[in-house]
Amino acid sequence: MDRIGFIGLGLMGKPMALNLLKKGFPLTVHSRSRAPVDALVSAGASAAASPAAVAAAADVIITMVPDSPDVRLVLEGPQGVFESVRAGSIVIDMSTIAPDVARELAARAAGLGVEMLDAPVSGGEIGAINASLSVMVGGDAAALERVRPVLNAVGNPERIVHIGPSGAGQVCKACNQICIGGALASVSEAFAIARKAGIDPARVREALMGGFAASRVLEVHGERILKGNYVPGFKTKLYHKDLGIVGQTIHELDVPAPVAALVQQYVSALMAAGRGEEDYSSLAKAVFDAAHLD
Repeated sequence: MDRIGFIGLGLMGKPMALNLLKKGFPLTVHSRSRAPVDALVSAGASAAASPAAVAAAADVIITMVPDSPDVRLVLEGPQGVFESVRAGSIVIDMSTIAPDVARELAARAAGLGVEMLDAPVSGGEIGAINASLSVMVGGDAAALERVRPVLNAVGNPERIVHIGPSGAGQVCKACNQICIGGALASVSEAFAIARKAGIDPARVREALMGGFAASRVLEVHGERILKGNYVPGFKTKLYHKDLGIVGQTIHELDVPAPVAALVQQYVSALMAAGRGEEDYSSLAKAVFDAAHLD
């Protein structure tokens, strides 16, 4: 069984690492905050003082950190993974970062005799806890097959999909965020119309769930919006970051994407209102504010 190193024990990373332990993988962990490290050690993991120490102890190194600069620091920075990683190891970056950065880092890893996969996920904290994440993988197909048992421990085996070469997983994640944002904005606008008309939006949601308008966004985030429950499963500030990657990708590929641009404006309004720590389904608040609804 491969020895696993896990770097980044945040809202998503901690439950993912715990699921690896539950499947019996030998696990070494590192994170900026000490508390989740201590929790993982109590569950059976070993702690490492740096990303380099993680790489020295592992055959497969997983990174789950917020953004492109964070991945660069963990891999290329002082006491980073690339200082001590052994040829033949596999690095799996499960963060959401820019596709061009994923390709650049994969090329650097290849120069060290290391395969690197970009494998961003979808499913939020609930998916991380339940090991039901969707995983979008870019990189070498043979490397994916080698680590598929590892990914099966954190994701839904039927939804671990090889998208294409390095960077393709991150392009797919950008597509994922576009689709979610469009659906979330539409659900929010539909609820705003219902409320303005004096109709119970819960009844509207119930009816829509029985037809072609049904979706996971309407089911899960629709319920959140109705209850005003914006405890984060995925923070608005991270979605704002992801939409920045979407915008960059759209620009690079010259794709007209006015819906994505509108969603980005809604999310920017949330950030300006100081709501970055709330769940990104709070996009509904931006819609309701624009409609002069409390």
